[in-house]
Amino acid sequence: MQQVIVITGASSGFGALAARALADAGHIVYASMRETKGRNAPQVAEAARYAAEHKVDLRSVELDVAAADSVDAGIASIIAACGRLDVVIHNAGHMSFGPAEAFTPEQFAQLYDINVLSTQRVNRAALPQLRKQGKGLVMWISSSSARGGTPPYLSPYFAAKAAMDSLAVSYAGELARWGIETSIIVPGAFTKGTNHFAHSGAPADKARAAEYDNGPYAGVPQQALQGLAALEPADADAGSVADAIVAVIGMPFGSRPLRTHIDPSQDGCEIVNGVADRVRSEMFRRIGLEDLLRPKVIG
Repeated sequence: MQQVIVITGASSGFGALAARALADAGHIVYASMRETKGRNAPQVAEAARYAAEHKVDLRSVELDVAAADSVDAGIASIIAACGRLDVVIHNAGHMSFGPAEAFTPEQFAQLYDINVLSTQRVNRAALPQLRKQGKGLVMWISSSSARGGTPPYLSPYFAAKAAMDSLAVSYAGELARWGIETSIIVPGAFTKGTNHFAHSGAPADKARAAEYDNGPYAGVPQQALQGLAALEPADADAGSVADAIVAVIGMPFGSRPLRTHIDPSQDGCEIVNGVADRVRSEMFRRIGLEDLLRPKVIG
């Protein structure tokens, strides 16, 4: 069934790949991004070209996840144009790389804002419509870093992704009785096919970072990145994340799994998440709220 979908951070990476794949699957897809008339104008033009060439319904919408007014306006424009909103995909995010101590508190806050607080802005704009409909799907693009192996020098990103994942789990129970389903997509570390590592932020405190670079941790950054790349199978394809997103959205309402892992490097996240999600389910049963584990069918 054709659904109206908005995906944040869709100018590149998983977001752009998923937007095209979902449009190819027959959905009305809004690829949201900031500065659609500025630095992302080429991405808007490319999305329009793709839509025309492939005869699919792929649209762009101005939506800066860091600004509540922009989020509110972007979501409102989608609802005004389509009369509904079926799927919200939280994909916007940013990565950083460097020793934790060398990042300023302000840098941590900025990364949390993009990776975590942005989802709250989008939810507050979109959820009233989904609750009004009595049906919908909120999908979160998490990361295996939230609970899998944690190589050094990625701490601000790992912490932010863990926070977002925890928020997703909490929302799952609080939206179920409104008829809103939750799905968490958990990609592993794809070092090719996205710009995550190429565009990652660096510590602002260069002097503090230099103490690590020239001290006992000399060589650690290179070893960490090379090690991650070596773990990744040669045939690892970032497009498999987009394929998983399409597959989950295409499932019947109420049958979608809480989590879907796409981790070619197998860093152990699936094992840890399996235990944590089972403990959560058992707790809900013990306190008499087992119905919150599945979305209610309304109407």
